[in-house]
Amino acid sequence: MPSTAEIVARCQTLFEDLDFKEARAWKAAAPGRKVVGFMPVYVPLELIHAAGCLPLGLFGGGDRMEVIHGDAYYQSYICRIPRSTIELGVTGRLDFVDGMIFPFVCDVIRNLSGMWKLMFPNVWSKFFDTPQNFDPEIGGRYYVEELRELRDGLAALTGREVTDEAIRASIALYNENRRLVREVYAFRARLPWKAPNSEVYLLMRAGLMMDVAEHNAMLADYLTAAEAEDRPKRDNVRIAVYGSFCEQPPLNLIKSIEMAGCYVVEDDYSLVNRFITADIPVEGDPLEALSLAYLRSSVETSCKYVPREEDKGRYHIEQVKKARAEGVVYATPSFCDPALLDRPMICRRLGEAGIPHISFKYAENSGQMQPIREQAGTFADSIKLWS
Repeated sequence: MPSTAEIVARCQTLFEDLDFKEARAWKAAAPGRKVVGFMPVYVPLELIHAAGCLPLGLFGGGDRMEVIHGDAYYQSYICRIPRSTIELGVTGRLDFVDGMIFPFVCDVIRNLSGMWKLMFPNVWSKFFDTPQNFDPEIGGRYYVEELRELRDGLAALTGREVTDEAIRASIALYNENRRLVREVYAFRARLPWKAPNSEVYLLMRAGLMMDVAEHNAMLADYLTAAEAEDRPKRDNVRIAVYGSFCEQPPLNLIKSIEMAGCYVVEDDYSLVNRFITADIPVEGDPLEALSLAYLRSSVETSCKYVPREEDKGRYHIEQVKKARAEGVVYATPSFCDPALLDRPMICRRLGEAGIPHISFKYAENSGQMQPIREQAGTFADSIKLWS
């Protein structure tokens, strides 16, 4: 049984590898294999897997890559993730990727999908829109057609039919993945000193860069190892982190919040593998099942429409209470329109509910962590003193 240190070391290697050696090795291991990259926040990974492809999560270049060429394609007053993703493409780091899926997050990602088609015409590219109407007869029907178009595009890419049986088998595997992810999050909320946020984050990111069956085994091993490991419990404050659903913060920022005296017990980092919160039925029409799961069992985030204004923020408050968090850090990427539009509304609701909160902005290449650590530390101390 591997230790937590061994599991996390493997995850960190995947996280830091901007040449994607393991994904390249997976593709080279058998003739005809295809790799399909996807951007955050949500993509139906079941369809990619059912097509026999490896879903590869792409979250930009992080703080380990200097953006030189990417800056020529985008203005300076938008977030950094499109520029660093372009940098990955033009420097050849994604030359093995056969397809790219750009889900609807914001206008920037929509524009990136078009840019990708112009720059890499030999790569199958798909802008994948999700419904903003949650009536099954309207948004549900629309989404089934989007899923069908995605399935047919994957079939054309691979040259083989994507059958309902294959989709159902993939749904079952991803149901198990979501169940294990929920177990990891519940374990962290219960015993956060045994599952540091930086470890859980790496564990989730790694799962978006490997085969789902392998990730399921890794999650189970981590839970077993973390439960058995003896780690010191500190007098930290339990907090939730929101606003980081798309462009991800640097790993050092995540660690800085921990070092400031905070146990992160709830977050919206890299949402893809927990965007759907319940099992998806494996009976009946699998595309209908995927559609209804999105309409009825998906998380609330800034790029998902909330029809009634009075419901805005209710999900966050429920999650904060469920995780027994004592405060919220609303951390948003600079120039992230969806998150920055949501922030005042969510923070107002947190205030009405009596939940302490602070907010700050970052970029994926943020280098100066001391101010953030001091701000988070002061926030933690204020909760201890006055809440």
